[in-house]
Amino acid sequence: MPTPSLPVIPETVTVHLGAPSENANNVTVSFPDYIKNVASSEIYPTWPENAIRANIYAQISFALNRIYTEYYRVRGYPFDITNSTAIDQSFVYGRDIFENISQIVDSIFNSYIQRQGNVEPLFAQYCDGVRVTCDGLSQWGTVSLAEQGLLPYQILQYYYGDNINIVTDVPIQGISGSAPLVPLRYGFSGPDVQQIQVRLNRISNNYPAIPKIYPTDGVYGRETEQAVTAFQEIFNLTPDGIVGNNTWYRIAYIYNSVKRLNELNSEGLTLNEISSQYPNELSSGSTGEGVFTLQYYLSYIANFVNTVQKPRTDGIFGAETEQSVRDFQRTYGLPVTGVVEEVTWSNIYNVYLGLVSSVPLEYREGVTVPFPGVVLRRGATGEDVRVLQEYLNYVANVYTEIPQTSVTGNYGSATENAVTAFQELFGLDVGRRGVVGSVTWAALMDVYEDIYRGNRASTGQYPGYTVS
Repeated sequence: MPTPSLPVIPETVTVHLGAPSENANNVTVSFPDYIKNVASSEIYPTWPENAIRANIYAQISFALNRIYTEYYRVRGYPFDITNSTAIDQSFVYGRDIFENISQIVDSIFNSYIQRQGNVEPLFAQYCDGVRVTCDGLSQWGTVSLAEQGLLPYQILQYYYGDNINIVTDVPIQGISGSAPLVPLRYGFSGPDVQQIQVRLNRISNNYPAIPKIYPTDGVYGRETEQAVTAFQEIFNLTPDGIVGNNTWYRIAYIYNSVKRLNELNSEGLTLNEISSQYPNELSSGSTGEGVFTLQYYLSYIANFVNTVQKPRTDGIFGAETEQSVRDFQRTYGLPVTGVVEEVTWSNIYNVYLGLVSSVPLEYREGVTVPFPGVVLRRGATGEDVRVLQEYLNYVANVYTEIPQTSVTGNYGSATENAVTAFQELFGLDVGRRGVVGSVTWAALMDVYEDIYRGNRASTGQYPGYTVS
């Protein structure tokens, strides 16, 4: 499954035919067929239709909660749910399906129950209400409520509270494990990093030894690395500050636990707590800061790798950029598609970092240094921030609209103000003011070079890049 935003209906579900630790077979069936089997095993086809529908909504939501939170996957199991009625729903592999139940499932299988304000499917706990009682829905109780004329939504409100919604027309798609294709580490950025930051911050409420990460901006800086390392130390993982599969799923497991996402009284997930989908695939016709960064990396790599053509750095993914991408993919043994997906991007980034790591990161008059590969923003510290401050001050000697900042290696409000002034003065089209990515860094180096050589750059324009 890609980094989750909103729940989807899986094309298939893998069911373990026994208790989780029991040696039993796993079977994979389509999601509608799974729900039809559960409903045919759990309830009676002779019940009032509104009761049947209410029960099926609960069964769908229960299953989707298990799948969305990767309840078993994060525990290392190769299945989505079991057929053990002590903890999951009844599923009798190969059983006959009741026709009326099949028709109802076909009409509502892409719907689920959601607590208002939350994102995840409600852990719609239920029991038969006769032999076993629980805090959730009573299966036999739904019959009497339906006979009193209550509609399915009203029946569900009776058991789960008034603050629920039924989400309908949920997209259907194939899903797989949520862990990123490549381990996350210092310098990475994107929605997967943001998800880790959000989860670690919540976990740290229960485990205060894990430092808070601020802001949760999807940039894997030193704060994130330190929080990951602290988490790994607490939970007996290799403390390398890198989020591989083991760390990813352990974070997911602990996060689900502290949030009680698999309980009826869940703390709940809000939209602010999940990473939004990000179009990280770049291809012909793409434009913007992401394309410029790609071109910047490829141009630098091309200086050292003669089998990679240097593209124009203009923020537009044209024929030159596509050829450069193909060259890189061919050189490094990747599928030659000319499209930059996650694996290609990660390889380009890692090759770039490997090259710039050999360049001394220090300010020397008259010499520019490449972008350090890490987005710099308020709160960042280190030599790369110190170098940034040196260049900003040099430029500020000529462009007095830019305030001077102390060279401390700490990215505080003064540095942020200087960066913002530089970006506004030269009309940089960047997503976040006061934040230094490859576009701002490249512009700063170009302006610095012009000043050093005795040429003032024109306001609103800097060499090598046309600003829109």
